[in-house]
Amino acid sequence: MVKGPSYRINHQIKSPKVRLIDAKGEQVGVMATGDALKLANEKELDLVEVAPSAKPPVVKIIDFKRWLFRKEKEEKKKRRSELKEFRVRPNISDHDLQLRASRAEKFLKGGDRVKLTVIFRGREITHPEVGLEKLKKVTELLRGIGKPEKDPARVGRGYEITFVPSKNG
Repeated sequence: MVKGPSYRINHQIKSPKVRLIDAKGEQVGVMATGDALKLANEKELDLVEVAPSAKPPVVKIIDFKRWLFRKEKEEKKKRRSELKEFRVRPNISDHDLQLRASRAEKFLKGGDRVKLTVIFRGREITHPEVGLEKLKKVTELLRGIGKPEKDPARVGRGYEITFVPSKNG
C-alpha cells in the first residue's frame, strides 16, 4: 500500500457538501455528499477525497484499488538508484573479496549501482596488476547480476570500476 497520506473513501467523508470530479476527470460541481455517493455507487466506483483542505473538499469518482496500485507503481519508478561504494586493498584475501562481491550482489539486485575501488598504499602501487586482477575477479563473480559501466579506470592511487544492475538480473 502507498505510504503517506491516508485517503477518506465513500462513507468516511464527513463533509456535508463536496466538489465532485467524475471518472473522466471533468468537474461536476458542488453537491451534497450523499448525492455524490449515489453517483459513485451507480458507476460501481469509489468516492475518494483527494483535497480535504479545500473549501468544500474535492472528491473524485475512481476505482480506489486501481488508483492506489498505479500510484504505487509510479513511486517505484521514481525511486532513484543509489551508488554504493566498496574499498579494498590489493592484498585482500579471496574469501573477503567474495564477501564484498556477495554484498555488492544484494545491492545490484536492489537496483543500486556499486562502485568498487582498489586503493594502493606505499609500495603496493609498484604492482598495479595485482589490483586489476582483483577487479577482474569481482567482475567474474558479478557476471549476470551486474555489468561494468566501463573498464577499470586509474584514479589517484588506485583503480575503480562501477557496476550497474543488468536488465535480466
